[in-house]
Amino acid sequence: MQVKPLRFLHRGQLREIQNVPPTRTLLQLIREDLHLCGTKEGCNEGDCGACVVALREPGASEFKAVNSCIRFAHSIEGLELTTVEDLSCARQLHPAQEALMQCHGSQCGFCTPGFVMSMFALHENSLVSQQPVDRSAAQVALSGNLCRCTGYRPILDAAVKMQTLSKGEHSAQDTYRLDAKNAYKNASQTASGSYLLPTTLAQLLALRSAHPEAQIVAGCTDVGLWVNKGHQQFAQILDVTRVAELRRVERYPHHIAIGAAVSLHVAYAALVQDRPQLKTFAERFAGLPVRNSGTLGGNVANGSPIGDSMPLLIALKANVVLMSVRGHREMPLETLYTGYRKNVMRPDEVLAWIKVPLPTASEFSRVYKISKRYDDDISAVCLAISVQRNGDGLRAMSIGVGGVAATPVRAIKTEALCADSMPANGLFDAIKTSLQAEFQPISDMRASGAYRRELLGALVDRFASDWRGEKLVSLESWDALQEVLV
Repeated sequence: MQVKPLRFLHRGQLREIQNVPPTRTLLQLIREDLHLCGTKEGCNEGDCGACVVALREPGASEFKAVNSCIRFAHSIEGLELTTVEDLSCARQLHPAQEALMQCHGSQCGFCTPGFVMSMFALHENSLVSQQPVDRSAAQVALSGNLCRCTGYRPILDAAVKMQTLSKGEHSAQDTYRLDAKNAYKNASQTASGSYLLPTTLAQLLALRSAHPEAQIVAGCTDVGLWVNKGHQQFAQILDVTRVAELRRVERYPHHIAIGAAVSLHVAYAALVQDRPQLKTFAERFAGLPVRNSGTLGGNVANGSPIGDSMPLLIALKANVVLMSVRGHREMPLETLYTGYRKNVMRPDEVLAWIKVPLPTASEFSRVYKISKRYDDDISAVCLAISVQRNGDGLRAMSIGVGGVAATPVRAIKTEALCADSMPANGLFDAIKTSLQAEFQPISDMRASGAYRRELLGALVDRFASDWRGEKLVSLESWDALQEVLV
């Protein structure tokens, strides 16, 4: 199958690499083809952050920190790549590097390049937005990076301190920016026959019809693992991330439509805009580099039983829109799945949009995630509950659950307990008992089935406390959290 050159921007120049296989990772390209070994391979599954680099689209001001280990090399076609070697110029360190040095934030140094690149993106983006970097912003930016030598206090100190350090007049990054715009004029936006990169919805649907066997990818945050850990190979990749129509969040009178190529970071920002109570949950969906690469459409289409998006979307009564050259069809999200990693999509169909109803004045929604690690971890159980208030009572309820079945599920039997105008007093105990009986969760490396069942009951108790407006100590609200964590 035809393999066209991969072309991208690096240090203000158009780089062209020949014969890049469709499943070659960006990390392999950086270390083995560009011979830039500052970027490290740690976990090789997007968890530790040692491989973080920054990407930027032509003409854009925002840098996105991403995990290079699970991202395919061809996905950066026409994009601007920045690695840790690119930051210093004429013996002048970037503020991220200088701050880490001054705050003693590095010891063994293996994970340090990843921290530097996450801090670099934070710093550069803050200059554009003119928003100061506080400790909370630093924690979000570094949530996808792990360190076991210095601990996090000096690293977070460095992230806050770097904004006070001057970049100087001749930053290498500024020089690269000037050249990048001109260099991109000659860059191809069409990828190879083995790596299909359509830019319009019509192209995507035609390619899907012609190549139903091609592996669809978005941010590769899961498919990348299939290659790195499962040693799978795909002869042809169909990447949806450049499809203009699917990169938008569209607002309508009664719902928002989130395109399948919208990043998790942007998609959750749209959800939080309508439901501010989701902010903490949104920031716990993996680390920022994963949220920058992964897409909401990819998370939903993947259908993992422990995917965090689906329980929430199910509780909010979201629909999905499937499209092909033959037309489109729409269905409730929970009906998309037929079994473990299986769904109703036909070979020529793609998931195009997720439609989420806007909140009503009477809506009360909460979502809870339980995992072994607070940041950047996979759920043992995820429970989302949305109810419609009727004074002190409930007149409708929807519940989405993850981690208790082969697919993300809706708790239909438990929802039936809530008829019109049911008083809340006493109902939550019935919900708790019903929810624990409705599912038979399995035991695995993350939790036992018995523990998961207990969690379901405990989280209903938590929802009841939130309903009553009780102030509980929690990790996200505890004022002393950052002192404990760092």
